[in-house]
Amino acid sequence: MDRELKDLLDQQIAELEAQIEKVLVKDESLTATAAILRSVPGIGPVASTMLIAEMPELGQISGEQAAALTGLAPIAHDSGAMRGKRAIGGGRRVLRHVLFQAALVASHHNPVLKAFADRLREAGKPHKVVITAVARKLVTIVNALCKTNKKWTHLTS
Repeated sequence: MDRELKDLLDQQIAELEAQIEKVLVKDESLTATAAILRSVPGIGPVASTMLIAEMPELGQISGEQAAALTGLAPIAHDSGAMRGKRAIGGGRRVLRHVLFQAALVASHHNPVLKAFADRLREAGKPHKVVITAVARKLVTIVNALCKTNKKWTHLTS
C-alpha cells in the first residue's frame, strides 16, 4: 500500500510540474523571468516557480522591500532606551522556507554566496544566522537581476 501511494503521489507531482512548465512556456515574460532566476546557482525549478508565483512584485521593488516581503528583513524589538534582539518574521512564510532551501544550496555551490557564508562562519555566526543572511542576499540579488533583466554571471553582485 505504501508503495502504491508513493507512486501515485510521484505521478501527481510530475503532472503538476508539467502543468507549471506549460504555463511558464506560454508567457514570454514568465519564461524570461524563470530563465533569469534559474541562472543563479542555488535557484532551481521549485524556487524559481515559487518566486514567480508568490512574488509578482519581483524586479519592481527595492532589495529591502524584497527582503521584507519574504520575511527576511531583521525586525527590531526596541522600546525606549532598551535595544532588543533583531529577528526575522512576517512576510510570505512559504516563500521564506523555499528561500532557506535555496540558500543552503547557494552557500555551497554559488561562488559569491559561498564566500559570503564562509566569512560569516569564520566570524563565529550560528548556522541559522548564516543561512538567513544568504537567503536575504539571494532574494536581493534575484530582485536586482529581474529589475535589470540580466542573467547571473560570476561577476554579478
